[in-house]
Amino acid sequence: MGERSRSEVESEIKEALGLVPHFFSGIPDDLLEHEWELFKKLELGETLIPNKYKELMGIALHSETKCRYCTLFHTEAARIFGATEEEIQEAVHYAKHSLGWSAYLNGIREDYDDFAQELGQIKGYLASRG
Repeated sequence: MGERSRSEVESEIKEALGLVPHFFSGIPDDLLEHEWELFKKLELGETLIPNKYKELMGIALHSETKCRYCTLFHTEAARIFGATEEEIQEAVHYAKHSLGWSAYLNGIREDYDDFAQELGQIKGYLASRG
């Protein structure tokens, strides 16, 4: 990354988003370009995981962190990238389901090595069924 001025980076942000969101204003000048490049690549760019799925993951993740900013951001971004209301609800329900199992397994102190061994058996069984 080059060393562009703050105004140059903010111009690019405005070009991409229509405005420079306030949350970028507190980022120090020497970090703004770096943060914008990461945001642009991970939030706006096509990566190995399609954007709709990254945003659904973000919704599920932040349903647990309970960050209302992140939940709102990722919900709206998921919609922008084509997620349906049903997919958004499924992502949240999946997070609830997965977190429940996490609480249960940790709460009963399930033996990790036994768990991993059984998971290997299940994986082998399911793979053999095609």
